[in-house]
Amino acid sequence: MVGKGAKGMLNGAVPNEATKRDQNLKRGNWGNQIEFVLTSVGYAVGLGNVWRFPYLCYRNGGGAFMFPYFIMLIFCGIPLFFMELSFGQFASQGCLGVWRISPMFKGVGYGMMVVSTYIGIYYNVVICIAFYYFFSSMTHVLPWAYCNNPWNTRDCAGVLDASNLTNGSRPATLPSNLSHLLNHSLQRTSPSEEYWRLYVLKLSDDIGNFGEVRLPLLGCLGVSWVVVFLCLIRGVKSSGKVVYFTATFPYVVLTILFVRGVTLEGAFTGIMYYLTPQWDKILEAKVWGDAASQIFYSLGCAWGGLITMASYNKFHNNCYRDSVIISITNCATSVYAGFVIFSILGFMASHLGVDVSRVADHGPGLAFVAYPEALTLLPISPLWSLLFFFMLILLGLGTQFCLLETLVTAIVDEVGNEWILQKKTYVTLGVAVAGFLLGIPLTSQAGIYWLLLMDNYAASFSLVVISCIMCVAIMYIYDLLALRLSRHHLLYSSFHCDPVPADHLQPLPVPRLGRGHWLPHGSVLRPLYPPLRHVPALPHRRGHPPAAFEKCHKAKQRLGPCPPGAPDWALRPHHNPLS
Repeated sequence: MVGKGAKGMLNGAVPNEATKRDQNLKRGNWGNQIEFVLTSVGYAVGLGNVWRFPYLCYRNGGGAFMFPYFIMLIFCGIPLFFMELSFGQFASQGCLGVWRISPMFKGVGYGMMVVSTYIGIYYNVVICIAFYYFFSSMTHVLPWAYCNNPWNTRDCAGVLDASNLTNGSRPATLPSNLSHLLNHSLQRTSPSEEYWRLYVLKLSDDIGNFGEVRLPLLGCLGVSWVVVFLCLIRGVKSSGKVVYFTATFPYVVLTILFVRGVTLEGAFTGIMYYLTPQWDKILEAKVWGDAASQIFYSLGCAWGGLITMASYNKFHNNCYRDSVIISITNCATSVYAGFVIFSILGFMASHLGVDVSRVADHGPGLAFVAYPEALTLLPISPLWSLLFFFMLILLGLGTQFCLLETLVTAIVDEVGNEWILQKKTYVTLGVAVAGFLLGIPLTSQAGIYWLLLMDNYAASFSLVVISCIMCVAIMYIYDLLALRLSRHHLLYSSFHCDPVPADHLQPLPVPRLGRGHWLPHGSVLRPLYPPLRHVPALPHRRGHPPAAFEKCHKAKQRLGPCPPGAPDWALRPHHNPLS
């Protein structure tokens, strides 16, 4: 056992330094581990799980799409998720501060901030539209159910009989002439689509024609930013309490909608359309690309949020366990949401007498046109509409909390003095006000064009590029040894062992991280190590290794095979010593 005189060396602390604490008193920590898991689940499970994955699944081969999707999850999603969590937890810094390990790659941190900024701006606009629909659903008859409103055109053809609007009743059957019209009229537009385009958005004819700012949307945007700010007013201390509701209640709503959906006529047809495999599509590169992009977008890899959330963990938290739980929960939610969406769409297609592909959509088209129209066919449709849009609001808020906290934490950690730590609430307020002002153009008549542009390009291929650069920087430039030491220190330093001798504690040739630890020898995520361990060090342009690599290799030699008390299965260095 360790004696009192060796306390300064426990868990890799610098000799003659007080034993480090498991908590970070300056930045704060999560109240408990459940708060971190729920926050990460709320961050990963967002609008993309509901309005993007089901559409990608049926478009790319139905059940066959699950194969490349889960392949990407296992070989890309979970390893990257784990790497970001362990990186942020060890450094106890945001997406900018962690790059003290290699300042030349700090641009990766700025790239994460840019991605989070873009997504945070338009994501809250989507939430504000969900707020608008939520408030509009507080009525006896949904405003997009019929075609006799002032904004409707002659081409509007609803699935309900407009003549029953006066007494608030619903027709028992669909008129045959209306069914014929819906199937054969090329000019047919649904009342939900006209409500969306002509009333909610008052859509302009061009992306450059901004028109007027829609004041109802602007007010809802202000409401959504106020809600986000109030939930983050005390940082993770306040948001950690809110997620008990925002991260769990969407599953309650999904289950309610699922039970109601599968009991409807035609639901089985919609679900089979969603799951029926088309194995020939697996050979298409686009299917694998969509699977990869959905994994990156859904899990939030390379957004900076995972590093930020993990930086508030206690130092010895088992982030490997958390990464597996959160990743699998996220993907299972996507599959589950597909059943909810396509059961309702199958009922709508059966009611209209058309194929499911005619009513299936994705993105805003699914959330604010197709699904709301399907809800009008249900008894007590305002109730189901309230539940659906409330679920969208909670899903969006869970992600928005982490996006805002990512930006705030990056700014606070970059400045790093006591004043800004004490005034973090004002930084949060400033970022929220800036986000509100930058979101105003998206509430104009051309705002939806810009929103879709940002959605298509802000978090797509850029995430792959950032992730690749991050992997190279961490696994090669920072060096495999440092990563092994970090993960051993995080997961296994709670083992009782003899004190590490002073000659086993060598400073690595990188700037000290947020907690200023010297690193003991340890292990790494073994499946990731073998492909990279034989890669030689990058030669200097004059044919000699850089001084940093030479020092790192000499440090490895001095570290020896394994310090006393380390697990027997810990990996040993495999690099050849430099001459």
